[in-house]
Amino acid sequence: STMSAKTSSGGEEEASGMRNETLGEAKRRQVIRVAYVIAALDLTLLFMQFGVMPYLAKSLGLDSVGFGYLQTIFGVLQLVGGYIFGRFADQFGARAALILSCASGSIFFLLMSLSTSIPLLFLSRLPGVFMHGMPGAQKVITDVTTPSQRAGALGKLGLCFGVGIIAGSAMGGVLSTKFGIYVPTYVGLVGSLINTLIAMVWIPSQTKPKSDHHIKEHSDLFSIREILRLMKFPGVKEVFIVKVFAGLPIGLFMIMFSIISMDFFGLEAVQSGYLMSYFGVLQMVVQGLVVGKLTNHCTEMTLLRLSVFVFAGVGLGMALMRTVWHYCIIAVPLVFAFSMLATITDSLLTKAVPSSDTGAMLGICASVQPLTRTVGPTIGGVLYKQFGVSSFGYLQLMVNLGLFVYLLKSKIPLGEMKSQ
Repeated sequence: STMSAKTSSGGEEEASGMRNETLGEAKRRQVIRVAYVIAALDLTLLFMQFGVMPYLAKSLGLDSVGFGYLQTIFGVLQLVGGYIFGRFADQFGARAALILSCASGSIFFLLMSLSTSIPLLFLSRLPGVFMHGMPGAQKVITDVTTPSQRAGALGKLGLCFGVGIIAGSAMGGVLSTKFGIYVPTYVGLVGSLINTLIAMVWIPSQTKPKSDHHIKEHSDLFSIREILRLMKFPGVKEVFIVKVFAGLPIGLFMIMFSIISMDFFGLEAVQSGYLMSYFGVLQMVVQGLVVGKLTNHCTEMTLLRLSVFVFAGVGLGMALMRTVWHYCIIAVPLVFAFSMLATITDSLLTKAVPSSDTGAMLGICASVQPLTRTVGPTIGGVLYKQFGVSSFGYLQLMVNLGLFVYLLKSKIPLGEMKSQ
């Protein structure tokens, strides 16, 4: 089954023509769909556990400081694991990586369901080091799409994220209140096992095109030299800097959000949950409808500049906001900029490195968020205590104005090509 060869830029596209030899068009579509299912289920279970975790920790007698440590440990594990996971995916294939992720998830929920004491609860975080369903799914999609289809296909993964937030938050709340605090962990265990099976049965062991199999000799899975080597490819460093810093101040705000929504907005837990669901719905609408449409019409550099510019505006709005309604309005451009930035930077970065390195690159990308989660509580806490909520907004404004100028000045040598 041959794919109608799209006339398009660069030799990478031609290499991607090989992809049909490995996987037919219909099979490819099916693999992408399966990747979406795995990601959606994985994220639903993850958000379900995020929702239940504070209550479980409290019931075991862990105070807020201890809970902070618990979050930080999970963040650090995910941070270290993200890159190792990406390298693992490059060396052993996306299928092996997804199976590893889902199996780790199963062990994670098993240990969590047995957590009757605080040390056990901390122990249950350990498998988190290999729980990377999202990067795993991104890797599958990167392997089976041509560069021109990539931004669109990766963008749709954001839908899975929205589904995960909404379904997961709701399920966690309902299951734990109706049936008991440990029930979500049993559901998580069963769900992860099902996910492992799906990955084993429906993801082919060979997702990369044949032409890409000049795999490097099995070097160690974690090396700083490797990371630095990837950063040397043209355009990678610049795009990565934007990826890390553009959303950082808002990331800090999000980490502090549970406290801010209580203190600053005066919300109860239930209302806070509704607000999260509203975010999930927004994310789905934006990722599903807006991002894909725009990637077809504009060059990726234009969209990158646009999202940074919108982010600066969001910063100004946040500095001036006073009520939760203001926040609901600001949330629209906020989610737009977040989704656009994430999709475009992932897409640009995977195109900027050779296809044998896409897993490692996606692994590094995936570690941006845990990095925020690791340092965030400390910096966010100081900002909030010393300068109040508006400080997040002003910081966001300044950082993004700086990045906007940086983007206009720097000639990022990435083929100015439409994604389609």
